[in-house]
Amino acid sequence: MDAIKAYILRHQLTTGDPLPTEAKLCADLGVSRSSVREALRKLEALDIISVRQGRGSVVGQMSMQPLVETLVLKNALDHTQGTRSLRSIVATRRFLDLGVAEEIVTNMKGTSNPHLSELVSEMTRKAQNNELFPNEDIAFHTALLRSLNNDLIEQLMQAMWLVHQAIIPQLMGKDTRGLIHTAESHQRMLDAAEKGDLQAYIEAINEHYQPLDQIIKDNENKPLS
Repeated sequence: MDAIKAYILRHQLTTGDPLPTEAKLCADLGVSRSSVREALRKLEALDIISVRQGRGSVVGQMSMQPLVETLVLKNALDHTQGTRSLRSIVATRRFLDLGVAEEIVTNMKGTSNPHLSELVSEMTRKAQNNELFPNEDIAFHTALLRSLNNDLIEQLMQAMWLVHQAIIPQLMGKDTRGLIHTAESHQRMLDAAEKGDLQAYIEAINEHYQPLDQIIKDNENKPLS
């Protein structure tokens, strides 16, 4: 597996680029075909390569989807921990949000972002109708992060978001009391960023997490189903 990863690096292959055939990999790397096939299966599971019917193997997206699936499963299985694992995931996302706050505010100061305003308006509309708004939520946060031009941070944040979005609706049930508060906190984040007010932006981030913290607290020590 390491040899194939080294091959990708050595030849500077990127997403979608084809890998050599199994036979050529065996010859180039000096290993058996069974070893190559086993390595390819493992790399596919990690999204490092993608095996396409009739086209062979290509370099994959190298996304964090395997991490997301592992963390979701870990929470589902970890009945003895209750919501402790989920609390750790949410804390990690909060730390990331706070860690990039200054740079986001600096980059967005003095800008106008009608697309983000439209997303907040849709969040508010849905919240008033007791509807969840996961698509608008991730679109909002992704747009903020794009101002950083840091793909790794963006992927990490999306991974953490996907994990807790896979679990939180189960815990919420029909309790939608925090939706309006959450929608309003997005508006405060946007207003603060555009004004260049770092302190207000940090306060809005913490407000944004309050309903989520309450949901976790209400379900403390309950098994995640």
